[in-house]
Amino acid sequence: MVITDVHSPEKERPTLVPSSAVSETEKLEEDDVHDVLQDDKEALAINSTDNFPEGGFHAWAATVGGYINSFGVYQDFYVRRYLQNVTPSNIGWIGGAQIFLTFSLGAITGRIFDRGYCCTLIYAISLFTLSLSHENSYYQVFLTNGIGLGIASGLTYTLSFALIGHYYSKRRSLAVGIVSSGSAIGAIFHPILVNHLINGRIGFHNGVRISASINVTLLIIATCIMKTRLSPKKNQTFPILQWSREPPYCAILFGCVFCFMGLFFPVFYLQLNAIKHGVPRQFAFYILSILNAASFFGRTIPAFIAPTFGVFNLGAFFTTATGLVILCMAFMKDLTGTVLFAVFYGLCSGASVALTPSMLASTAKDMNEVGTRMGIYFGIGGILGLFATPISGALLTSQYHWIRAIVFSGVAMTLGGLFFGLSRSYVARQKGTHRV
Repeated sequence: MVITDVHSPEKERPTLVPSSAVSETEKLEEDDVHDVLQDDKEALAINSTDNFPEGGFHAWAATVGGYINSFGVYQDFYVRRYLQNVTPSNIGWIGGAQIFLTFSLGAITGRIFDRGYCCTLIYAISLFTLSLSHENSYYQVFLTNGIGLGIASGLTYTLSFALIGHYYSKRRSLAVGIVSSGSAIGAIFHPILVNHLINGRIGFHNGVRISASINVTLLIIATCIMKTRLSPKKNQTFPILQWSREPPYCAILFGCVFCFMGLFFPVFYLQLNAIKHGVPRQFAFYILSILNAASFFGRTIPAFIAPTFGVFNLGAFFTTATGLVILCMAFMKDLTGTVLFAVFYGLCSGASVALTPSMLASTAKDMNEVGTRMGIYFGIGGILGLFATPISGALLTSQYHWIRAIVFSGVAMTLGGLFFGLSRSYVARQKGTHRV
């Protein structure tokens, strides 16, 4: 901010008002107006789609840099072997705590962390400490696998999606799909690896150490290649109360309530369900990898065609379809049914997960709002995720009453899809087109 010297030559004076005719207060007010106008220009430049790179090394590196989908392996191992003295409901709190921290921390980490060094350190400490836990020591597993890994994931999960808004506008849905597919690719191979390690000759403790070494190395690489592009605005405000009066955004938040209640039950319990229904254990170890392989295509193909068919249209459709597929889990009684369920659930849930961040970003009027809007969404979802898995475990009981947990999860997910459809109708009415 420059204050003009009253003795400066005429050509250096502001053209708006002669400097000799204004008081010091008036000059400060003029400078404040200049700052406001400058901020408006910066905001206009940031939000202009012409200024988004839509590619380049740092843009695609941000998409490449994007564990939780492998928790079903641990859930099965804990229930059947490692924590036999603990009920499925209490074991569910481990996964619930991990979900809660993974998503809820996004509401605050966006203002604190812009790189993943802290995440990598906590992640390494948590997994290597898990490898030191003792059999049937519930609190040790809960603190490491639930709390520690949840915090580590929560420090970067939401930011990895918000970062995409710095580089993409027209290709945003595709870029988000690629980011989310990264977790699906890792989840194809990781359950196979962990199953063979902890259920084979290597054993649980050494198996976890090997898994930790691989994942920490990949996290270090991701941290090094992910880079922000836009600087925060000087005077950044987030009118959250005003957002609460936006029907499209509110409908998505209501949908979030139900989606997080139903989304994770199949991921956490599918392998256990397969084994309890007579699927050979050697093949059941691959079922989560089949699910996640299908999820890869679910996260990329719908994201690729979203600009043509509309991100809200596809998001609402696939979220509702996910709920209906979960209800079909009640008819899964053999190997064929298990594989078909894994494929269809992976496709539909993968699309729903990949398209939701793009729907949230589309409700923002300023790209600097995207991270906070996502943080609120995932913050609410994380709180619900904390209770969803224990509730499913309580409905399941030690007697494995599968139908109760399946109906709870399926109905909740279907209701989430209907609220996404309601948000879609508001957006379509505002834009005057059904391709939204």
